[in-house]
Amino acid sequence: MDGILLVAKPAGVTSHDVVESIRRARGAKTGHAGTLDPFATGLLVVLVGRATRLQRYMVGLPKAYRVVARFGAISDTGDPTGAVTSTGVGTDEGSVRAAAARLTGEIEQRVPAYSAVKVGGERLYRKARRGEDVEVPVRQVVIEALDLVRFDEGAQEAGLTVRCSSGTYVRQLVADLGELCGAGAYCLELERTAVGPFALAEADPERVRPLSYALPFLPECPLTEGEADDVRHGRAVHSPGGVGEEGSAVRLTREGALLAVARRRGDLLKPETVLT
Repeated sequence: MDGILLVAKPAGVTSHDVVESIRRARGAKTGHAGTLDPFATGLLVVLVGRATRLQRYMVGLPKAYRVVARFGAISDTGDPTGAVTSTGVGTDEGSVRAAAARLTGEIEQRVPAYSAVKVGGERLYRKARRGEDVEVPVRQVVIEALDLVRFDEGAQEAGLTVRCSSGTYVRQLVADLGELCGAGAYCLELERTAVGPFALAEADPERVRPLSYALPFLPECPLTEGEADDVRHGRAVHSPGGVGEEGSAVRLTREGALLAVARRRGDLLKPETVLT
C-alpha cells in the first residue's frame, strides 16, 4: 500500500473526492502533490501509505497544462462554473500571441478571488461568495512557456499549452491574457498534463508505483548496509563526495530502495524523513 498513484481526474469532482475514494478503497493513508479545480481534468499525483511523508518534496513541482480559452467574455470565477458576461469585444491571433509573450517568464500574478487562499484567516472564495470587496494577494510565479497552439477567430477560442511553476493559477493567467488583448477571456477547459516528471499519459489508477519512483528529481546517494542501518535509526552519514548542494534534499537508497530523504550539511547527510 506504500507508493504513488497517477490518476486522471475527470471534470465535475473535487481532488479531495478522488483522494478520499482511494483512501476508502485501499484502507491506507492518502495525500496528494497538488489539487485541481473541480471543472478541470488531468493528472493527480496521489500518495499512498508511507509515500504521504514525501509530500513536502513534491508539492512544489512545476506543472504543465492544456488550456482552451474563450475570448470576448469574462467569468467571475475565471471558468465555466461562474457567472459569464459578454464583453462584446473580440480579438485576433496576432494579439493573443503578443499577449502570451508578455506573460512569459517571471511575472506577478493576482490570486483569483475564487480561490482557497486565506486572507484574514478566511478563504477567499467564502468572502467572494458573500460579495465582499477584498484586496487579493499578489504572487511571483514563473511561466516557462505559454504557447498558442490554435486560434478560432469565429468562435473566439484559443488552444494553449502552459508550463509553469507551482502555485500558478491558470484561470488567472487566461484572464490576464484576455485583459491584455482588450477582449476579456476565461478558462473554458483545463487539463493538467504533467506534474514534474510525472505525465498524464502514464496515469493508471490501479498501478501503485513503489516509493523509489517518487523522487527522481532529487540527487541520489546509494548507501552501504552499515550506512543504511545508521539512517534507519536517524543517524547522519558522511558524504565527502559532495552529493547535492549545501542544504539541499538528497535521496538515500540501498540497492535501489528509497530509505530516507536527508539534508546536506557540510560533509554530512542528515536524515529528515525516514521511510523504514
